[in-house]
Amino acid sequence: MSFGDLKTGVVIEYPFLWSIEAQRGETEGRKPRPAAVGVRIPRASGDILLLFPITTKQPEMDRFAVEVPDIEKRRAGLDPQARSWLILDEYNEDIIGQSFYLEPTPPLGQFSRAFFLPVIREFVARARYAKRISRR
Repeated sequence: MSFGDLKTGVVIEYPFLWSIEAQRGETEGRKPRPAAVGVRIPRASGDILLLFPITTKQPEMDRFAVEVPDIEKRRAGLDPQARSWLILDEYNEDIIGQSFYLEPTPPLGQFSRAFFLPVIREFVARARYAKRISRR
């Protein structure tokens, strides 16, 4: 994979840094986990990616999260036997070409546009409430 393949809906392994970890002063994600490229913002100095974590731990009721349907788990390269949620109330922001965390490794898979675009539209509507962790 090249960095050009990092488009909306692609799922990659990424050492996601949760907001609770960042609040404690941590700067590194504890483990690589599936994360979806939500938005890619073109910049001359390096495109910005907004990355959303995917977890198998059921989120609390007050979280903005979407359960991933079985067909989408298969498309995204996730374990089809495990329940998975796409978390949308926090995200990591990283820059292609300047990141210590983005690797040009093959993606796990990709969500379909039919599933992912409505989810991202809802994120955009709620973005001001989301927790942004800058990895720059």
